[in-house]
Amino acid sequence: MSELMDVGEIKCSSGYGKPPWIFKGSALYQLHLVKAETARTCIPKEFRLVEAFGYTLGGFFLASYDDSPAGVFDELVVIAGLAWNPPASCAFFLQKLFCWKWAFSTLSFVSRWAAKVLVNSNEACDHGRKEVGLPSQIARFSKSITAMTAQPKNKDIGFLNAIGMGAAFDSPRDHMNVQVTEWDDLDTKDTCNINLTTVVPALNDKWMGPAIKLSLPSYSGHTEHNPNLLKYSCQIECRVRAVKPAVVSGPSPKLYHDGAHYSDQRGCNTMDSTAKEHIDNGQNLIMSVMLSKPILALEFNCLKMQVEAPTVVSPSSRSS
Repeated sequence: MSELMDVGEIKCSSGYGKPPWIFKGSALYQLHLVKAETARTCIPKEFRLVEAFGYTLGGFFLASYDDSPAGVFDELVVIAGLAWNPPASCAFFLQKLFCWKWAFSTLSFVSRWAAKVLVNSNEACDHGRKEVGLPSQIARFSKSITAMTAQPKNKDIGFLNAIGMGAAFDSPRDHMNVQVTEWDDLDTKDTCNINLTTVVPALNDKWMGPAIKLSLPSYSGHTEHNPNLLKYSCQIECRVRAVKPAVVSGPSPKLYHDGAHYSDQRGCNTMDSTAKEHIDNGQNLIMSVMLSKPILALEFNCLKMQVEAPTVVSPSSRSS
């Protein structure tokens, strides 16, 4: 079995100051069912993918920071999947995963792998690339709010009804559309458009959910700016509550992997039976993750995220 071993802490540039780095604001953390074959294409072979029945957990982290080492900026992290965080055991992880009481604690036993990071800050992009080994790119974030009329209660919200949280979706909300447009480094032409339609909390909605502390280990590196394999941790304190998943749409669902999903007129994720073409480049991989089936969306308010300095890891082999 191949494992990873910490071999040392990397040096950090002075632009962000000394770690840990503190980010404050709000975020939407959305989990998707991503095909394991898609995630493996994004994640280095040194890591063992967390998967069951041909799927892993991916999704995205959409954050708006009002205080950070780089000032005010927006960030979209596309998460390809989860990798095992040794020495966690598969049996222990699955036992905790299916118990809501321990749902958040399971995330500390696995590590995320970011397939793409989009930010609208040059300083944040440069720091992410060089110091944290992230595949960061500059993007434009355009936001608009649309007033929504009252709609019938949605009785088909599956998992959330099962754990008694379905009532959070009963009252109408305004919708915010966030368009994220990636800029190419060379000629500044648009190379990617991702549209997310998410819920805007009502002004009279004072309940922001319970206060939690959460650790999100992550792997990174293997990029042209930082070829090392790295591991770092995000310590999060926030108020969290389940919300209706954001509806994601891209340039054309027909371009993506068989099994990709897109939004129909009702705002539901629907299987595109004509999306049969194989994934042929990195951009299609990213959109395949973004357009996969959402299973849970969490709204983080009063967010304080502490990012520790990454450490370099290297593979070490042993027989098992």
